[in-house]
Amino acid sequence: MHPSSPQSKEMADESMVRNLAAQAEAIWPQEEAIFARHPIGDGAVLDVGCGTGEITARLAEAWPRASFVGIDLEEPHLARARARCARFGSRVRFETGDAMAMPFGDAAFDLVVCRHLLQAVPDAARVLAEIRRVLRPGGRMHLIAEDYGMLWCHPTALDSDGFWQRLPQRFAAAVGCDLHVGRKTFTLLHDLGMEEIDVDYVVVDTLRTERETFARIWEAWRDGYADSIAEHSGVSRGEVEQRWEEMIACARDPRGYALWQVPVWTAVNPA
Repeated sequence: MHPSSPQSKEMADESMVRNLAAQAEAIWPQEEAIFARHPIGDGAVLDVGCGTGEITARLAEAWPRASFVGIDLEEPHLARARARCARFGSRVRFETGDAMAMPFGDAAFDLVVCRHLLQAVPDAARVLAEIRRVLRPGGRMHLIAEDYGMLWCHPTALDSDGFWQRLPQRFAAAVGCDLHVGRKTFTLLHDLGMEEIDVDYVVVDTLRTERETFARIWEAWRDGYADSIAEHSGVSRGEVEQRWEEMIACARDPRGYALWQVPVWTAVNPA
């Protein structure tokens, strides 16, 4: 989103905070098992685009001997992360950092986590190259690379495919990101020379996730991006609003079904 006023920037920030909390609530129950396959022990973990520290805190609880650094460009989010993780003391810290030019030396971390970021940057390949650079040989990356062609719901008066299969490409082209990077991540990792490339799909739907949690995710997306979608997609503000309202209502409807497939990629830096 590209806010046009301080008020809209504040609203976007608040919607992002709500979104991060709801997404963590929905995704963590399935994602936790993916992390558990490769416990980090007393290793060093980097969380790239850490946001408010939702996942850093969960990992710090799971791995009490590991050390953590979280980086993000949004200082208000970092302040929330520091408060959330204060109980872990000096083994968890947060600092301002750019995912495309990280302020760390080579081979500094055993695990690099990057969630919900790759679809929002202008050059996902560059971020992945930076992640590999700061990984130690044999270190692992854990990525949530979103793909906005992997969502749908039914029933809605306006077919949800008319939104998810039509607007993300227009919006992404206008703002300079890739909202279909999830399906491209294998190729990016292969070309980077990563090994043991694997993917799990966290299925966030109205059977596995509380309907209200799912609805809150889409409400936060609506509040943060409806104006920008209307501005950059060539679709009227009225249609954008109607589609969001219908999809959110579908998520809450006992006879409705909504689905968000979340690709979780893991790969190992060659030794």
